[in-house]
Amino acid sequence: MRERIIRGIVGSLVLIGVLLGLFVNIYWYIVPVFVSVNLLQSSVTRWCLLDKILKSQGIVD
Repeated sequence: MRERIIRGIVGSLVLIGVLLGLFVNIYWYIVPVFVSVNLLQSSVTRWCLLDKILKSQGIVD
């Protein structure tokens, strides 16, 4: 369940960042770049910032 929540949030952030970069301001492209870098980092280190945030908020176990 945790992976589905994380994938949903990450996918939404990438999509929103791209749309905002396309229609609002080019600097919004920073959001999907940050999310992508975090995904690459978590695949190497097995540590995910979003997982830590969701655990601290009590959303996932």
